[in-house]
Amino acid sequence: MMALAIVIFVIDLMAIINIVQSVARPPAKALWIVAVILLPVLGAGAWFLAPAPRRSSSRMR
Repeated sequence: MMALAIVIFVIDLMAIINIVQSVARPPAKALWIVAVILLPVLGAGAWFLAPAPRRSSSRMR
């Protein structure tokens, strides 16, 4: 059971790092981080399965 807890912790930590480094707006990042903390397996799973936020085309120019 301890190994499972460690695996979940590592996946959640990776998800939080990925969220912080994403191009999502700060309020969206905060909501995702709260979701990962409150619902570790579901929050991280949803983040990794959801389409990544994209930059708008006007910012890319």
